[in-house]
Amino acid sequence: MQSVLSKSSNLLRPVIGSDTLKNFAEMSSTAFKTLSVGVPKEYVYHIKLNRPEKRNAFNHAMWLEIKQCFEQISEDENCRAVVVSGEGKMFTAGIDLSDFVTTAQQVGEKDDVARKAKIFHKLIETYQASMTSLELCKKPILAAVHNACIGAGVDLITAADIRYCSKDAWFQVKEVEVGLAADVGSLQRLPKVIGSDSLARELCYTARKMHADEALTCGLVSRVFGTHNELLEETLKIAEVIAKKSPVAVQTTKANLLYSRDHTVQEGLDHIKLWNQLNLQSEDLVQAATGVMTKDEDVKFSKL
Repeated sequence: MQSVLSKSSNLLRPVIGSDTLKNFAEMSSTAFKTLSVGVPKEYVYHIKLNRPEKRNAFNHAMWLEIKQCFEQISEDENCRAVVVSGEGKMFTAGIDLSDFVTTAQQVGEKDDVARKAKIFHKLIETYQASMTSLELCKKPILAAVHNACIGAGVDLITAADIRYCSKDAWFQVKEVEVGLAADVGSLQRLPKVIGSDSLARELCYTARKMHADEALTCGLVSRVFGTHNELLEETLKIAEVIAKKSPVAVQTTKANLLYSRDHTVQEGLDHIKLWNQLNLQSEDLVQAATGVMTKDEDVKFSKL
């Protein structure tokens, strides 16, 4: 499916007036079947999982569109921060099992196990790349979770940079309940996100629910808000704060945090040294330093 994002990154421009927002909403509605895209604040994009009638369950189209969307956003100079939320009653119910059963039936038509395995290998690889696209996106991604975040939802949010939720939120790595091992990111990212291998194993072996208070305590989320509306309002405010910072500084910070997570301290130091030998020559540094010295809190940084 060709996205309107791929036609021109200029279609994703900061909203100045209501007409611009209306036009953008109309264009994005034709670009995606399972996502909605908005620009509620300058340089801030809001991506919503948009299958509310299916509780935002992940079907094949959604996996593909998530990757397409975040790859395009990563290169879009008009975006500096992204908020991800779910439309409707919950964040997501996880994998769309009816969609998965249809795929399994199609694979079952093959007689040879090697040929069946090849199809599933490619499918898993595609879904893994979908979640990794959030991690590889150069822009900070803030996940705003309300109500249920099940299965693939945990894969999605653990690939994001920052996670918030509402008081009614709960999280579940549910794959073992349907006879599967989670295979698109939860087993790899969740232990690192919460910093407890023991707790991660408990959640993944038992498929029990983790509610908002426990998610806050263990570090899966960093803030809990009272209502869904409050969650979105505050998350967008934080995204706006990030979007006002130097895009050079923020994007370099994300790149080094991600690199350092999977490398030694010295390798991380060497990595940021290479980045900053360039970035210390950037105009953003001069502008930011001047803003601090003159107490100007409204420094404007050019597009990156």
